Amino acid sequence: MSAAAAPLLEVRQLSKRFGGVVASAGVDLDVREGEVHALIGPNGAGKTTLVAQLGGQLAPDRGRILFAGDDITALSPHQRARRGLARSFQITRLFKSFTARENVVLAVEAARRHRHEGADSLDVHVDAVLAEIGLADKARVRVDALAHGEQRALEVGLALAGRPRLVMLDEPMAGMGADESRRMEALIARLRAHATVLLIEHDVDAVFRLADRVSVLVSGAVIASGAPDAVRRDAGVIEAYLGEE
Repeated sequence: MSAAAAPLLEVRQLSKRFGGVVASAGVDLDVREGEVHALIGPNGAGKTTLVAQLGGQLAPDRGRILFAGDDITALSPHQRARRGLARSFQITRLFKSFTARENVVLAVEAARRHRHEGADSLDVHVDAVLAEIGLADKARVRVDALAHGEQRALEVGLALAGRPRLVMLDEPMAGMGADESRRMEALIARLRAHATVLLIEHDVDAVFRLADRVSVLVSGAVIASGAPDAVRRDAGVIEAYLGEE
């Protein structure tokens, strides 16, 4: 990728208030195509609120969101998904009484309807998603019988069902043990072959292993953004966030 290439995702002066609480304070953020870009910060920093605005679940008060050069600020989540922007959520949104495969089938079919695609190779597409997330051998298992880490992996799979250009992962390692976290970290590392990744995660060690660039959000504002080593050494980041880790 050329250093001069325009970012895939550009956020300009994004602002959001809830009464007297400032959740997004003029956020500027660039995510380059092909990278894993991590967004970190303390609890209450506004990370999930920012991702909800990027995904279209929440409207900003001010500012612009550009995706692949187009202004998508006013588009619905479905319209953004059609353009190649997908997200997972902190809390899994799975059909617990369905199998893993049935969940992926529904997600793939929904993506195809939104993109007006035919039904050719549906099985191939579904099987590829299950293999990518490491659940090919659990395809026929009901979601409520899957381990927590497997459910989180399936959630990532649903985000991948539409073959997005950029996938936003909101706390994918939340509530995981060490082994599950390692498997999720390996999955995220594999995703970069297929999509750009915006990763919101509290596991700072995993973030600094995975990310090409890191942005730090504190009190609704980005206080630093750059290569992991530079961000880790940033005095303001250490004082505001990393010093407590």
